[in-house]
Amino acid sequence: MVRITRSIGLSAGLLLAAIPVTAQWVVTEGVDYMSEVEYEGGKDLLDIYMPEGVNDVPVVVFFHGGALRAGDRNVGWLVARRLVPDGIGVVSASYRLTPSVMHPAHVQDAASATAWVLENIDRFGGDPDNVYVAGHSAGAYLAALLALDPTLLGAHDLTLTSIRGSILISAFLYVEETAADRPKDVWGPDPDDWLAASVTPHIETAEGRMLLIYADGDDEWRRRQNDRFGEAMRAAGNHTVQVIEVPNRNHTTLMTKLNASDDRIGDLIRRFITGHD
Repeated sequence: MVRITRSIGLSAGLLLAAIPVTAQWVVTEGVDYMSEVEYEGGKDLLDIYMPEGVNDVPVVVFFHGGALRAGDRNVGWLVARRLVPDGIGVVSASYRLTPSVMHPAHVQDAASATAWVLENIDRFGGDPDNVYVAGHSAGAYLAALLALDPTLLGAHDLTLTSIRGSILISAFLYVEETAADRPKDVWGPDPDDWLAASVTPHIETAEGRMLLIYADGDDEWRRRQNDRFGEAMRAAGNHTVQVIEVPNRNHTTLMTKLNASDDRIGDLIRRFITGHD
């Protein structure tokens, strides 16, 4: 049984108007993580899902997929339903989408959302020293850049060590390959810009724990990218990178079946965060 407290009109100033609905979770919706701007469609908002009555719980900041041109933070409900009962908080953040913006606006928004969480999540029972970034597909790409490129969090006076790790579910990673077959309104037409937007420039210097998960039914090119990235990171000296293939899933059902009886992703994430089975 889940009891949910929904909050309406919560700003970054944390002015709460909480309406209790039912007492295992607290859900706080529509938090404005960039109060100085107002993006159309609520793209500067996030939702917070926390276990009720606890403090200092680990928190996953989750970014939805959709090729950087679609998707919705409501998918965070699926993630929270899987993780919150295990004592892990989830924050699901919106970000601006193409064609309204191009790279790097998407990941700059993701950095702003992460910075807000690091600075404020203790007020909701989360541990700011135990925050992870995560995502599915395009959202996993954003989480990867947050974990690899120090300038993104650095714009908020934070460092890569401000986050404890990253969880990348069915990510694309090598933009210099991916962008060639995609519309040019995301990264532009210049291959040099594709490379700059990729994980490639950061592999040799990257540190930090990473968990990469993909499906046996993912496209071959995506599976190859994840495997190659893990090998490259380990070759560069980062031996905390795990790459795991999940059976009986495809790119979509990795998320839609997150709460199925045969789900493995939730257990993988819990072990990655807590170190316990």
